[in-house]
Amino acid sequence: MAEETMDTLLVRINELAHKAKTSEGLTPAETAERATLRKKYLKLFRASFKSQVEMMQVYDKSGKEVTPEKVRNIQREKGLRDN
Repeated sequence: MAEETMDTLLVRINELAHKAKTSEGLTPAETAERATLRKKYLKLFRASFKSQVEMMQVYDKSGKEVTPEKVRNIQREKGLRDN
């Protein structure tokens, strides 16, 4: 199976959510699938968010960089920053 993306996971999670709200409800297998999909989605979301934070650079109004030292250190470790 191809690698699942946040979008494809979200589509299936939403399908299961809509079905859960109907009188039909979810089967035990679908409930387990929903839990697994939610875990995968959160893992991808956290990784994406972490990557965005690690790539950020913050500047004040005068144009001086004020990126937090912790973020600059991570960027140096990953080779994203020279100084």
